[in-house]
Amino acid sequence: MKVFNTLSRQKEAFLPQGEVVTMYVCGVTTYDDCHIGHAMSYVLFDVIRRYLEFKGYRLKYVQNFTDVDDKIIKRAWEMGVSPRELADKYIAHYFRDMDALNIKRADIYPRVTEEIATIVEIIQGLIDKGCAYEAEGDVYFRVKKFQGYGKLSHRKLAEMSSTVDADIEKKESPLDFALWKKAKEGEPFWSSPWGEGRPGWHIECSAMALKYLGNSIDIHGGGQDLIFPHHENEIAQAESYSGYAPYAKYWLHNGLLQLGEEKMSKSVGNLISVQEVLGRFSADALRLSILGSHYRSSLNYGDETLESSEKGATRLRQAACAKTGEGSKKADILLPLVKERFIEAMDDDFNTARATAVLFDLAREINRASDMGASVVEAQETLKELSGVLGLSLEERDVPVAQEAAPFIDLLISVRNELRHSRQWQMADEVREGLSELGIILEDTATGTIWKYHR
Repeated sequence: MKVFNTLSRQKEAFLPQGEVVTMYVCGVTTYDDCHIGHAMSYVLFDVIRRYLEFKGYRLKYVQNFTDVDDKIIKRAWEMGVSPRELADKYIAHYFRDMDALNIKRADIYPRVTEEIATIVEIIQGLIDKGCAYEAEGDVYFRVKKFQGYGKLSHRKLAEMSSTVDADIEKKESPLDFALWKKAKEGEPFWSSPWGEGRPGWHIECSAMALKYLGNSIDIHGGGQDLIFPHHENEIAQAESYSGYAPYAKYWLHNGLLQLGEEKMSKSVGNLISVQEVLGRFSADALRLSILGSHYRSSLNYGDETLESSEKGATRLRQAACAKTGEGSKKADILLPLVKERFIEAMDDDFNTARATAVLFDLAREINRASDMGASVVEAQETLKELSGVLGLSLEERDVPVAQEAAPFIDLLISVRNELRHSRQWQMADEVREGLSELGIILEDTATGTIWKYHR
């Protein structure tokens, strides 16, 4: 099994450091509902987690909540609630959305506001080592003190620049970044050796990863937009504090979501919420639209893609519930080879595009064997098992069909039955698959063929 490591820019053999695979994925900032960019990232890391468990690994998976920062404070003030109330609301919404997407929950969800003591301890440790300094109530990390700065993003220190901010005069170097921010009037704050204030963004993840997973973790994940400066700063802080490298052995970063020619972002104002998508499409359809591309690739979002994925989800569900023959004849499907192809795809840096292709090939074989009266129970169990590795539920979503369409559906079923009677299996399959793409599911019973519509 090989994974692409952002740190080395190449695929490496996956060799965990201990008996339990440790995995940390950056979580959401809790000031708004989750959008499909969040869905993309957390579906992908959910599949990576599921596949490792499928392979027999034991995992400890941590994902944080940033529940205090400038955006949260500003939004809470606008809504007339406390930052804590706002964070609680959107954490609840996060779990609602992720549960709806069939994303397994992490083992631990630490919140920044509940980890202040650990954060303060680490900042003080960095100051004691000369890696950080206090300046008028703020604390900054000395970037030039860490010789490996830039190794994740593959940038040279001399070529870097920093955004000019209001505190530039306090810094020893423009590249230095905040570990602790002095409290401003009306903002939440905590006590520290440097006065009242709150943590900087970057120190949060380092502190929580070190506390819950130790000095060196196996997998650190997040979107490609976090590579610099967030993850770069995490490495500098964690390795400077612990004196141990690597902070993370494998850095995995998913691609970004595109809406047409634009990257989806709050600044552009083109966000689409998870709830909005799930109001029109199934969770399986959204997952398939994400898994149809490699996790490191950018993903173009659009209704056409989701409509196609919905049809694909329908085909898989149809195969999973296809009528199985009652005789001794079993489907002539080489299930060990199916699993081998699936594992080969996923072992190659979690290639979900190839893995889903294996599922659709298996679904087609199940439908063909079912039409010929063979038992497909074992093949269906394999389809369900491998679909589960990708987090697909294969659950039906019943939707009423217009009554005026029923006669045409019945006519196509009659045509298919005639084709089957004359042993024209391929044409019969095409009729069935065509109806399936429209959400019409056929079930052959002892008394005839029945149909139902669902998405």
